[in-house]
Amino acid sequence: MTGPVFSFCMRRAQSTNAVVLLFLAASIIGGGVAAAIVGGYRINLTPSEPVGFWRIVPLDRPAAPGDIVFICPPQTAAMREARERGYFRSGMCPGGVAPLIKMVIAVAGQHVKIGADVAIDGRPVPFSDLAERDGKGRPMTPFPGGIVPGETVFLLSPFRGSYDSRYFGPLPASGILGVAQQVLTYAP
Repeated sequence: MTGPVFSFCMRRAQSTNAVVLLFLAASIIGGGVAAAIVGGYRINLTPSEPVGFWRIVPLDRPAAPGDIVFICPPQTAAMREARERGYFRSGMCPGGVAPLIKMVIAVAGQHVKIGADVAIDGRPVPFSDLAERDGKGRPMTPFPGGIVPGETVFLLSPFRGSYDSRYFGPLPASGILGVAQQVLTYAP
């Protein structure tokens, strides 16, 4: 068979093959992402911690200062405003936000003092200076400080532009999904 009908049939078959290949590739990638999420893996694209592939390891003890954790923020007015400002990505936590990845720097009973930077129990925290404005020039209101309440954690990221407890205060420890374990990350 030759001629226009044959050419049409060949183009049609090639087009169908391309669609099938694209569908298979999308299915494999989508399935891999879904399996990674169910298996406790996350991709961090925020500047809060090194960019890359992380694993959520269940926490079988109370969170402690120095732990880097994945945590779902509560659905509060401050968190809704942060979402509206674009500070949070979409994700699986209540309110449709992605889990935050932050370091625990204080736990219940510790005293947090916030000025130009943060001090915990009178000791200054390195890389904790506050920003007066966000990346779009909007004012940032710092948390007033005080004693970290029971069943909460105070979180920080060493990156100045991070939106963390310096601004929103302690978060409920019940929102902790687990300890963040680096799998394949990049920190410039």
